[in-house]
Amino acid sequence: MPDSAPASKRAVVVGSSFAGLTAAFELRKRLDPAHEVVVVEPRDVFTFIPSLIWVPFGMRDPEDVTFPLEPVYSKKGIRFVNDAAVGFDLDARRVLTADQEIEYDSLLVATGPRLAFEKVEGLGPIDGYTQSVCNLEHAMLTRNAWQEFLENPGPVVVGTAQGGSCFGASYEFLLNTKHRIKKAGLEDVAPVTFITAEPFLGHFGLGGVADSEQRVEGFFEKLDIEGIPNNVISEVRDGEIELDGGRVLPFALSMIVPPFTGVDAVRETEGLGNPMGFLPVNDEFRHSEIENVYAAGVDVAIAPPEETLVPAGVPKTGQMSEVMAKVAAQNMAADIQGGERKSMPISEMEAICILDAGSGGIIFKADHVLGEAEHPRVMAGPQAHWAKIAFEKIFLESRKRGHPIL
Repeated sequence: MPDSAPASKRAVVVGSSFAGLTAAFELRKRLDPAHEVVVVEPRDVFTFIPSLIWVPFGMRDPEDVTFPLEPVYSKKGIRFVNDAAVGFDLDARRVLTADQEIEYDSLLVATGPRLAFEKVEGLGPIDGYTQSVCNLEHAMLTRNAWQEFLENPGPVVVGTAQGGSCFGASYEFLLNTKHRIKKAGLEDVAPVTFITAEPFLGHFGLGGVADSEQRVEGFFEKLDIEGIPNNVISEVRDGEIELDGGRVLPFALSMIVPPFTGVDAVRETEGLGNPMGFLPVNDEFRHSEIENVYAAGVDVAIAPPEETLVPAGVPKTGQMSEVMAKVAAQNMAADIQGGERKSMPISEMEAICILDAGSGGIIFKADHVLGEAEHPRVMAGPQAHWAKIAFEKIFLESRKRGHPIL
């Protein structure tokens, strides 16, 4: 008698930003058609987060930086569940939403972060006094705040709070804000200050890349921006930020990237995340304690390369998230139907960052995201601005068609 067909199995991806989208495509490519790929995501669109720094200035609208997820997944034969995971039953191997329980044979957690504004009193656009560009809704609120600023300009404060890790977004928003202030002829009435948890400017949570400290300091001196590293925000009040030590910075506009934690569904599932809600993984991006659970993206726990005076996390860029996702997906496919496995120590991953400054910028590339880079590269000039625009267009057009070419 012929052998019976192998039992159908299901790979579930929770989250659909850079890591989740990439992992879903990779799983569908690697798995036989008999096996199912399911994506669980509360948003019905993908948002190209790196472009959100342009939204407040009207350089991008929501439709420019998003695309609907369901048609893309449907075309690829991936089931899309437009719902939020509220928890995980690790023993029964189920993802829990408000309306259903989805069983899995292999699970990838790619939820991204929770924005922990509450860790600093007065921080955030909803219950506080500062703006954010961490998601599309916040970027649109920042657009409103920018228009109000133009009508009533004054000092600007931009930065990343203690415990934060997304330093690139705060640098880019800072440089674009300064560019727009200059174009509006407001430099005399709108001084700009940058506050950061980094031990020095250009540290980026990575210990710096080549001469990034000197490059960033040179940018700041040229643009007349005061930079305050090793910063702790004590409290934010209406129109002013108080730093640890007592200095008070007045502002007419402020954008502060908050600390990140893991999402509630992870934090409230015993044994899944660390105390901050991030998932510990091995070099296969499999959970260090749970065999059938993987993680990729911002929700992965990465220890900083060095202890800093003020807590500063390691950034997880979109490029890093995609690398993690591809490694995790290959190993999930191997779990389900066999095949070659892959390891990728986080310390050996590359880091590429483009800091747009409105008409110029800086490009950083490190061959090792943690530790000493062997061949770091830093370039400054207008090519950085155009490189980011090109990357945005290539990425969005390729992903809309279900082709993760990068």
